[in-house]
Amino acid sequence: MVQASFRTLCLQKLYPLAISRGVMASSENLYVFLWDGTHTGIGELSPATGSEWTAERGQKQLEEFLADGLVPVPHTVYAQMREAKIDPPAMAALDTAIWDLLAKRAGLPLYQLLGLPRTNVPTSVTIGINPPEVTRERVPDILSRTGAKCLKIKLGSPEGREHDKEHFLAASEAAKPWSPALRVDANGGWTVDESIEMMKWLADRGVGYVEQPLAAGQEADLPRIFENRPLPIFVDESIKTSEDIPAFAHAVDGVNLKLMKCGGITEAVRIVATARAFHLKTMIGCMSESSVAIAAGAAIGALFDHIDLDSQLNLNPDPASGAPIIDGVVRPTDAIGHGASLNADA
Repeated sequence: MVQASFRTLCLQKLYPLAISRGVMASSENLYVFLWDGTHTGIGELSPATGSEWTAERGQKQLEEFLADGLVPVPHTVYAQMREAKIDPPAMAALDTAIWDLLAKRAGLPLYQLLGLPRTNVPTSVTIGINPPEVTRERVPDILSRTGAKCLKIKLGSPEGREHDKEHFLAASEAAKPWSPALRVDANGGWTVDESIEMMKWLADRGVGYVEQPLAAGQEADLPRIFENRPLPIFVDESIKTSEDIPAFAHAVDGVNLKLMKCGGITEAVRIVATARAFHLKTMIGCMSESSVAIAAGAAIGALFDHIDLDSQLNLNPDPASGAPIIDGVVRPTDAIGHGASLNADA
């Protein structure tokens, strides 16, 4: 019989992350441990900004779900969790712990168990919405400290598009010594007209793509900004599971999945398969995870055209290790399982 245990830790961010929906300076993350008498699998729940998907609520849901025991078969357990209406980040924590346990039983790194190579796609690092003077200070530190090759600039400021432009220009100017690729994420902070205006403005300034220009729930308006678009459009908040993709696949260029949003590796693989069937590009992002969930994401990194696995780089400190960034890439290690664990002093 597999035994489950839980631990909650408060993670502090080095820099508070401001997006269109609010600011997050810390998070309470839940760690799930599955022990079979020999091996221990570990997974992580991380909440989103302003979400009701908390560590406390997730633990309660999982304790009830696991009351009658667990047979660690990922696809079966995932379907059962969906039926039980467990919060997606709690699903992700248990799903990831199961995959980690199975890889450890097999004596393989998780990426090899899944039949994947290591990724060579560099990760973006993120600068949140700030006054321009703050952005100018933070961007050089973020790029020099991480060695990242791509910078994602959060826009969609509640203060309006002029603030977006000032913030973007401050970030791009401060980043010039490192010459990173520039990406933009509006987190649903723009209207249709603002999206059309801002995408043209950003394309003229070398941005590679724009993410979630319209708010979730406004997918019917995507064709209006997709036609004659000057930049590729990715959706994030608009997609939770693979079932969401067909409705708007004709009006986007790609999808961004998050383990915390879709419920773990099991559904993440389905999302990628569905996206590819519709000839869409793929991206994997993160919320406020430590290296535990980031390592799980890195294990499937070879499936993605773009990668945003950088939340662990903005923790003070990261309570876990096992998701190093090497030459701008968060690569899975050769440790068995997903390769991450909580530090002894966490």
